[in-house]
Amino acid sequence: MGYRFSNDQGKLQSELDKTGICFLHAPLFHPALKAVGPVRKQLGIKTFFNMLGPLVNPANPEFRVSGVFSSEAGRIYSYFLQAEKKKFIVLHSLDGYDEISLTSPVKIFSPDGETMMNFCEYGFEKVAPADILGGATIEESGRIFLSVLENHATPAHRSVVIANSALAIKCIDPAKSIEECTVIAGEALLSGKASDVFKRLIQMQN
Repeated sequence: MGYRFSNDQGKLQSELDKTGICFLHAPLFHPALKAVGPVRKQLGIKTFFNMLGPLVNPANPEFRVSGVFSSEAGRIYSYFLQAEKKKFIVLHSLDGYDEISLTSPVKIFSPDGETMMNFCEYGFEKVAPADILGGATIEESGRIFLSVLENHATPAHRSVVIANSALAIKCIDPAKSIEECTVIAGEALLSGKASDVFKRLIQMQN
């Protein structure tokens, strides 16, 4: 997409100040995790390293939304984040996704405890896994990404992005309802604000 990975604090801080976004590419910040990558691939099974990444975020953000591969992992995450006194949402889609997929209800863990959310109760339509497949190539995935930002994605892709974004907004402002958060997220796409932010971020790479 034209973004240049870096661990230069000045570059990342400038991006954050000017656009509200920067990208922390894990291998640049955690060389040890990069070293165990080939071993993890050879094992072919989930290990502790599948859980470790989000817990060692070098930015140490005040607000966190993390997707996990199981409800059990969700509870472990929530125990850790509660001890850290973080404002967080940990989620697990009951059919296996580590995000809001709109293919099934979602288990939510937060400082308030565990809840179940069915986004179909908030105006979203249920989708099939085939409707939200990513691209088979990097280029195809990039086209899907841009289609969402430029507001000509499929309804399924667009809805999934809005649902996940709405939950992130809810994490920052728990007083807002999911319906309000959905409106804010949808408006960011429809108005072109999200696309403009990404374009500014890419322009800063030159």
